Amino acid sequence: MIRVEGLVKSFGRQPVLRGVDLEMPTGSITVIIGRSGGGKSVFLKHLLGLLRPDGGRVLVDGKEVTSLRGRALDEVRRRYGVVFQGGALFDSMSCVENVAFPLREKLRLPRAEMGKRVEAALAQVGLEGIGDKYPAEISGGMRKRVAIARALVIEPEIVFFDEPTTGLDPILVNTIHRLIQDLHRRFRFTAVMVSHEIPEIFEIADRVAMLHQGRIVEVGPPAAIQQSETHVVRQFIRGEPDTAEVC
Repeated sequence: MIRVEGLVKSFGRQPVLRGVDLEMPTGSITVIIGRSGGGKSVFLKHLLGLLRPDGGRVLVDGKEVTSLRGRALDEVRRRYGVVFQGGALFDSMSCVENVAFPLREKLRLPRAEMGKRVEAALAQVGLEGIGDKYPAEISGGMRKRVAIARALVIEPEIVFFDEPTTGLDPILVNTIHRLIQDLHRRFRFTAVMVSHEIPEIFEIADRVAMLHQGRIVEVGPPAAIQQSETHVVRQFIRGEPDTAEVC
């Protein structure tokens, strides 16, 4: 579904992506892991078309999207759902209004049909009956669920998850992971996720890619990554600090 070839990006004199190559198969959950500041968010923004690379390209279903603009880019984005880090709900909107937002922006459906789809999306994430509440009136875990419902309400082919469990306790982390896994099984969207949740993420991923110093240093099924002989991969998944960083 998504293929990245030789992606390069620098900000001023600071290189961030140094030639990223990665394939994300149709219907799979691909998880990008790596240290903070390693380029994961910048990589994700290129997939979303929010940044343009200095070199390389991104192909979605065989179509190069890195050079698209305007309506052509919007057509590709209509296939996307995005769960932003922290949820990124609109505080001034109720949960129903938050979930309905992409329907109004992208599909412009009749009010009655929009209402049915919003109710169904909230039910899919276990939040029946809370639509009139505002984000400040619900728990952190519920806000994450509303964000997921908002991403899925347009029935996207591809869903991007940017640190979807940031700030949650371990029980809620596993609850949200199981919800994502269940929704993926039901709707078979292609998922791309950026996450720091080690080892929990290995339970839901089909493929894991380690981004380190602007390059993919290893990619494969979770079991292979957990048994990796690559030093930086082993160090990251075991949480071992660099010797130079130890005071």
